[in-house]
Amino acid sequence: MSDDLPSPDQAPGAPHPRETAQLFGQDAAQAAFLGAFNSDRLHHGWLLTGPQGVGKATLAWRIARFLLATPPAVDGGLFGAPPPPTSLDIDPDHPVAHRILAGAEPGLASITRSLNDNGKVRTEIVVDDIRKLGRFFGLSATDGGRRVVIVDSADEMNTSAANALLKMLEEPPARTTLLLVSHQPSRLLPTIRSRCRTLRLSPLDAGDMQAALAQTGTEPPANPDHLAALAAGSVGAALRLINLGGLQIYSELIGILGTMPRLDRSRALKLAEAAAQRGAAEKFELLLNLIDISLARLARTGATGQPPEPQAAPGEAEVLLKLASDPHRGRKWAEIAATITARARHGQAVNLDPAALVLDTVFKMQETASWGQ
Repeated sequence: MSDDLPSPDQAPGAPHPRETAQLFGQDAAQAAFLGAFNSDRLHHGWLLTGPQGVGKATLAWRIARFLLATPPAVDGGLFGAPPPPTSLDIDPDHPVAHRILAGAEPGLASITRSLNDNGKVRTEIVVDDIRKLGRFFGLSATDGGRRVVIVDSADEMNTSAANALLKMLEEPPARTTLLLVSHQPSRLLPTIRSRCRTLRLSPLDAGDMQAALAQTGTEPPANPDHLAALAAGSVGAALRLINLGGLQIYSELIGILGTMPRLDRSRALKLAEAAAQRGAAEKFELLLNLIDISLARLARTGATGQPPEPQAAPGEAEVLLKLASDPHRGRKWAEIAATITARARHGQAVNLDPAALVLDTVFKMQETASWGQ
């Protein structure tokens, strides 16, 4: 894999979770794990769930570092057992921390989508990726005999890989903890979910979001409220919006909506042409997501009579109120949202020209804006 590309378990523009020093906004999940550890009720399988980009992978690596650097307490002795740990923090100078950063910790295995025979990242985790753990479990254990496995993300396992992992959860190797990162736990086998204890992570508030972005070295936008509205508490989403110009794209989308029901076709055409530029695949995907967000915010405005706060673009509130002025129009936007999203995703799946797909989507939105007029 090219050094210029992030690994499958790394958000673009962010440090790898193993390199992330602090975890913000997830004190409850950290406390729940620490409570289980201190009460000697450490489950062998943990399912880390929550929206994408809120710190699940960072927590998994923090737990792994903590478990491998914290030997089991031994009762008795001249001074008795040491006090129970009060934090998952591990000194950066600890040998385990150094080995994890170097990718050389023998007690840790990280499972992600691997490379295929053509040297490209697979679209799923395959059974061979899970079977490699057999050799890992066969190695002699160190640091108190513990081993830790991180699967990121478990949602990406194909059926064979999921069944192979299920066998390990049903008959876990001794002193082994499996940490499954999952953005959509409903995609996992029910038997996998039932054999894991769940830690649910929540979206970050504005303060934690700002601190998390600062940790990545990312320059905050001029209007952090717009970012907060679109990122929905996800640091990963915020980084993507900043790095791909998502705030500007959404602002232009709102500007185009503001011209409806007549529609400024020249602006719509420019938006479509930008999505079709060479190398713009990520921006195209982002644009489709931002269209979904705009439709949801239109439906919410009609249903409640008030635009969502904070605004996600300059003048957004005025545009939303104009196009979704009452519950009937709000319901219309909600109904058309599912149709528009399905059409867009189908067109994307069959490689429809991105410009044509964007224009088709905008025209469908124009039809909805014209409803009842």
